[in-house]
Amino acid sequence: MVTAALLGNPNVGKTTLFNALTGSNQYVGNWAGVTVDKKEGYIDKNIKIVDLPGIYAMDTYSNEEKVSKSFLEKGNVDVIINIVDASSLNRNLYLTTQLKQFKKPIILVLNMLDVAENKGIDIDLNALSESLKVTVVPMVASKGKGVNDIVQILNNKKYLDIIDDNDCYFPDEKSTYTFIENILGNSINIKNKKNSKNSTELIDKVVLSPKLAYILFMAIMYLVFKITFSWVGQPLSDLLENFITNKFSPFVEGLLSSSSPWFKSLIVEGIIAGVGAVIVFIPIILTLFFCISILEDSGYMARVALIMDKLMRKMGLSGKAFIPFVIGVGCSVPAIMSARTLESEKDRKLTALLVPLMSCNARLPVYAVFIAAFFPSKGALVISVLYLLSILIAFLIGILFKSTIFKKDEEPFIIELPEYKIPEMKNVLRHTWDKGKGFLKKAGTIIFAMSIITWSFSKFNFSGYTEEISQSFLASMGNILAPIFKPLGFGSWQAAVSLLIGFVAKESVVSTMGIAYGGNLETMLLTHFTSLSAFAFIVFVLLYTPCVATIATMKKEYGSKMAWFSAIYQLVLAWIVSFIIYNIGSLII
Repeated sequence: MVTAALLGNPNVGKTTLFNALTGSNQYVGNWAGVTVDKKEGYIDKNIKIVDLPGIYAMDTYSNEEKVSKSFLEKGNVDVIINIVDASSLNRNLYLTTQLKQFKKPIILVLNMLDVAENKGIDIDLNALSESLKVTVVPMVASKGKGVNDIVQILNNKKYLDIIDDNDCYFPDEKSTYTFIENILGNSINIKNKKNSKNSTELIDKVVLSPKLAYILFMAIMYLVFKITFSWVGQPLSDLLENFITNKFSPFVEGLLSSSSPWFKSLIVEGIIAGVGAVIVFIPIILTLFFCISILEDSGYMARVALIMDKLMRKMGLSGKAFIPFVIGVGCSVPAIMSARTLESEKDRKLTALLVPLMSCNARLPVYAVFIAAFFPSKGALVISVLYLLSILIAFLIGILFKSTIFKKDEEPFIIELPEYKIPEMKNVLRHTWDKGKGFLKKAGTIIFAMSIITWSFSKFNFSGYTEEISQSFLASMGNILAPIFKPLGFGSWQAAVSLLIGFVAKESVVSTMGIAYGGNLETMLLTHFTSLSAFAFIVFVLLYTPCVATIATMKKEYGSKMAWFSAIYQLVLAWIVSFIIYNIGSLII
């Protein structure tokens, strides 16, 4: 077995190459900090590729650098695949010189060769190979060009033909860059030096403008929400809901007409009503993450991190911490794990505590059903307010924690700003499908199980089976909890028990409501909520204790105390904010 370690600076196409070589469904994004842990894949039974975290140097400063250095020293590595940005060799080769010190054969992959050519950079591959004593392979990873060459080299072990003299030790950074400049002087010819600024620089003049950056960001996000909740996602969701409610459910009910009442109720009122109430929101989730994937793959989200650096500093974090926040819009679990890329323990813990305040995709079904019932013409506006509110609350809590439990120095902010590019549809669709697949998997497992459990509690009491849901175990549980939520405007037992089961998975809030209220959910909500109490409810869902998987991840990463603290402080925070919204709103209205 040949073990190849795949390394490179953040945002040079490393994970894209890993996917191309191994067929792995690794997350691909056009920004720094995507890969956190080493991940393994196989080209065939004889070649193993280990995808190590994106790093700039081997100074063992951050966690990802420690992971990479440790694996190169102890992981029985046969060859290093060092992927670099061909348009920025003077910076990327700094890591290459450090990798040579591990005395392993190196395959130097020059990615983004098309970008380099567009900049007028002509690279003499043979001269570069001779100067560095490495095997050089040109590649455009996003288009699959050069991938087969790497596979062939690994299969034939052609990298062994070049003997590494291991003479690349330098006492300081200055001497390292002097060495690199000498190599590039003999290997690179830059044409059209006097050309005007490229398109990336011109776009950044607007995107990174101090006056326009924040306005543009909010406008882009509003457009994303408009596409999701007004133009594409919601209409498709309505069609799917109409199919399930008016065609599929009656069809199944007809098939089960001769079955026992309890079995028919389990299938129709339990499983179809519970799982169906969540499934209908798949078009919304896919649309939202299709839009976000385009922003990521284009290179814009890296700029957002830079834009947010000044604000993030207010709560003791760097702009790099905004990356886990953006990932948290998808799911809090990988977002908390991605906090490992931050340099200090203080930054990692503070980010992990704030990330669950971001509105993850599991909450989208709750928003969607309430928006459809109470704010049908203002969906994009309501969603924008919710996302901005989550950012504002995280900002205020961050300032509070910075001043109390995290009083330590701030860390420097380093992030790669990639060239803008037209998003690769293959990457966009893969990322979108990964999100949809995860949602479907959850619907087929957790939501399915919780729907059956919820139905059981709604149809039984101590006397046995009952048709009256108000006399069931479910109603009894809800009635105990309902007084807690009465000051927030939603003191019904149905709302209370939905929030309780939402601790398992936030999507379960909707499926539980579908069972608890019965009938058409949107119609039933209109009889139990006002517009104000409905908004207070979705704000509570936005902020309250994250799901079990998130709490488990928090415990695994930072221990039981921090997991309990996260669960309790968010529950209290959600109650306070919803109380303020409902009661102040009642006075105004």
